[in-house]
Amino acid sequence: MLNCKGRIVLTGVGKSALIAAKISATFNSTGTPALFMHAADAVHGDLGMIREGDVVVCISQSGNTPEIKLLLPLLKSAGHLLIGMSGQKNSVLGTYADHFLSTAVASEACPLHLAPTTSTTAQLAMGDALAVCLIEERGFTRDDFARFHPGGALGKKLYLRVDDLMANNALPQVDSGASLRDVLISITSSRLGVTAVMQAKKLVGVITDGDIRRMLERYDQPEAQTAADMMTPNPITLMKGSYAVDALELMKKNNITQIVVLDSDGVFCGIVHLHDLLREGIL
Repeated sequence: MLNCKGRIVLTGVGKSALIAAKISATFNSTGTPALFMHAADAVHGDLGMIREGDVVVCISQSGNTPEIKLLLPLLKSAGHLLIGMSGQKNSVLGTYADHFLSTAVASEACPLHLAPTTSTTAQLAMGDALAVCLIEERGFTRDDFARFHPGGALGKKLYLRVDDLMANNALPQVDSGASLRDVLISITSSRLGVTAVMQAKKLVGVITDGDIRRMLERYDQPEAQTAADMMTPNPITLMKGSYAVDALELMKKNNITQIVVLDSDGVFCGIVHLHDLLREGIL
């Protein structure tokens, strides 16, 4: 399958067809081109979907379903590489398959021992195992996955970066010697609940609403204190270009609601707030 020059064509009937369709979707989303072809439709024209270089994976619990038995000689005569996935090695599918994957189960979970339950679960697990192996062998990355999943909250978790979140946010900052009044004005004007504390153009700390409340409890004359007295030194930061989901994980881990962003030179360049993540549906 890794060396396939075409696509992986998955086929089956009944519940196995539904499993084949799901495996096909998983392959496509993880870097392995695939398509689903219903075995019953295949003998009524859909065989035209298969091209030279494709690999066919046929899924059937019994391996002897009439539609499968009709399809197999056609696939072999056309020279397609055939992988059989079945619970019965000694079946028609097992005989025709170039490679056989056993999904044999002792019995179905169905109390009547009739409805495909355990067997389809085994087929699904086998398909996912194949997909994971192909992901590893291809060196398929998170960025590759993001290209195929740009929509919805999942897509945003994969491609949205802190740069996107902080683009419209203010850059509140005060000097380390700033007064309480200046700190309050900076925090209030930014609407981010935080301000950066700078010294010689370098970030040395941050001040949040909570820092101010704690400072008021600690000092009898809070108005005499400077930003350096009330700040949290060495704040948690993220590098510009980091994923938004990484900002979320840091916030969760450290029980904070803002993250300061620095560029590659360590220069303060933005702030990401928990509300930014909420707005984008990352949470």
